[in-house]
Amino acid sequence: MKRKAQSQVSDHKPMKKKSKISLSNEDAKKRFRKGLFDKDVLNKYTQGYAKSTPYKHSVIHGLIDDTLLRSVREEIKNNVSFTPKETDIYKIHQSGDLANLDGLDDEALAKLPSLLALRDAMYSQAFRDYVAHITGCGALSGRKTDMAINVYTPGCYLLCHDDVIGSRKVSYILYLTDPDIPWKAEWGGALRLFPVRMIKNKDGQVAKTPSPDISKVIPPAWNQLSFFAVQPGESFHDVEEVYHAQSKEQLEKEGGRVRMAISGWFHIPQIGEDGYVEGAEEKLAKNSGLMQLQGNPDQYDLPQLNPVAVEQPQLSSQEEFDEADLEFLLKYMAPTYLTPDTLEQISEQFDEESTITLPNLLGKKFAKKLKDYVAAQESTPLPEDSTEIEKGPWRVAKPPHKHRYLYLQADGSKKKNGAASTEESPIKELLEEFLPSSQFRRWLQIATNCVIESHDFVARRFRKGKDYTLATGHEGKPRLELSLGITPTTGWGGDDDEDAEKSAAEEENGESGKSNGKAKGKAKATEAPTKNKKGKKQVEEEEDEEEQEAGEVGGHEVYMAGDDDAADEDAAIYKSGGGDDGDNILFFEAASWNKMSLVLRDSGALKFVKYVSRRAPGDRWDISGTFEVEEPEDDDEDGEAQNGENGVGVLDDTEEEWNGFSSSSDSDSD
Repeated sequence: MKRKAQSQVSDHKPMKKKSKISLSNEDAKKRFRKGLFDKDVLNKYTQGYAKSTPYKHSVIHGLIDDTLLRSVREEIKNNVSFTPKETDIYKIHQSGDLANLDGLDDEALAKLPSLLALRDAMYSQAFRDYVAHITGCGALSGRKTDMAINVYTPGCYLLCHDDVIGSRKVSYILYLTDPDIPWKAEWGGALRLFPVRMIKNKDGQVAKTPSPDISKVIPPAWNQLSFFAVQPGESFHDVEEVYHAQSKEQLEKEGGRVRMAISGWFHIPQIGEDGYVEGAEEKLAKNSGLMQLQGNPDQYDLPQLNPVAVEQPQLSSQEEFDEADLEFLLKYMAPTYLTPDTLEQISEQFDEESTITLPNLLGKKFAKKLKDYVAAQESTPLPEDSTEIEKGPWRVAKPPHKHRYLYLQADGSKKKNGAASTEESPIKELLEEFLPSSQFRRWLQIATNCVIESHDFVARRFRKGKDYTLATGHEGKPRLELSLGITPTTGWGGDDDEDAEKSAAEEENGESGKSNGKAKGKAKATEAPTKNKKGKKQVEEEEDEEEQEAGEVGGHEVYMAGDDDAADEDAAIYKSGGGDDGDNILFFEAASWNKMSLVLRDSGALKFVKYVSRRAPGDRWDISGTFEVEEPEDDDEDGEAQNGENGVGVLDDTEEEWNGFSSSSDSDSD
């Protein structure tokens, strides 16, 4: 997960800096609080660091001279601009690299004297020696400054990572929250540390993997410094979401809940500095990679892929389902989707776009049973601790620097398509009877023109304020992926809530199956995709307005084009103040009820589920399926492939309307 650690807090790169006059120890110490450098104070912090858990860290209150730090905060508020940015791992407002201060012209630099004084004090020989003594990490560079100002407003967060990249040696955060309105722990924004499990495998190798549960919470406080040595596979931490206030009035009273901090790293000595060792940086990077791979920690990831090979019947769109097949499918599916005309239209659109979204896929009787069950499950409180949760049917996905959510997998010991062995749970019924059935597989093959070789299903529950998946690709040939949204709540920023409720009401009354679904199909087809007809800038402005009013709640599933050329950038940036928002989004689906999406995805496409905010209307629920497929031969008269080579990567700006289904709602074309 080095990509995440590389750019989680700032998008700056190491750069050449003009030389500056080093501070004397005496001048540097004047910029810190009185008494900080006393021997007994230093020994106290050193002893505390050595005893700290879950890994060694330290917290210093009142680090900087208060008058200086107040001046720094005012300069930042008045003169520093910030760029809002979102990736799979964070939502944040960032400044540029403070190493750039030396490159500013005299007029600009004159506006930031206190900030420059603070930076030089932090990287002075006196303070570097202080940090090195506490951590025992050895000499630190004064030449390579690596710090940025980060602002977390309500809804912002940073997910689990270990900070390992390049020559980083010590990570730190200096808080500049409002000095006159003390930060409250219930506002969120805490630095949280994850314990690491040491697992010994059969070969005697020990693998490190972080627990999904946090064991140390350090709330922000004015003029507080938190720091720790960067340790591969061990220094896992996150920044808790800053939570929304209940009203605008409350938010104003609390100073806006603005979590401002200066974050950065101390690096190993650079060439020409005392303590520099030739080749040390390359060796550090190599050893870091080896330490992260030692013991093959991936083998302990959960859930593990569990593909079930299937028989491969001849694909024939001409052969009709017999009466027994239809009876089985009608137990779960809306009649609209079993008509030859609808199947043909689905197949044509999927051939053209490699993706399709099908609303109201489940029949009204089973859908009601499922919704009642999911709603009842959601209303039942869950334990906070993963061990307690796993005493029940749910398991916790791990490790948290890759993903975290609750999941259920099919019980392989049960015979598929058998008697009602899963009546106690309609979710299990989907996992073990409907989706793996030969009838649904045949329907899916006709709909997508893909011959299915294996299937793998998992039910997922993303708890609000906790869960997410980070961006991953996959190796090998394109594969077919299914997502069946079974989120019972509305207000997720996808389909308009009023229309969604109307749709559910029509479903309850059986109207969705009338007239071959034409009237309802057109309404659903034009509802969300019409947004793609508008200018990109207009869409983004409307989304920004909606977010300001209601607040984005996350939980959407995103497919993105991977950028092989951006080796030094975060590949999963999809929103930035730089003006390139969403250019690489291939498919975007908000949490939804009774809506199935199908995507033919190639290995170059990244996929993630956005962190679900505590402000979300509920938990995000879905069934996720992966199908290995035999790539179909193209039978166009001109011999040209319709789907291109990259599956989902061929989305364009076209939009079509069909009966009973829609093109990818909330998608942004490549």
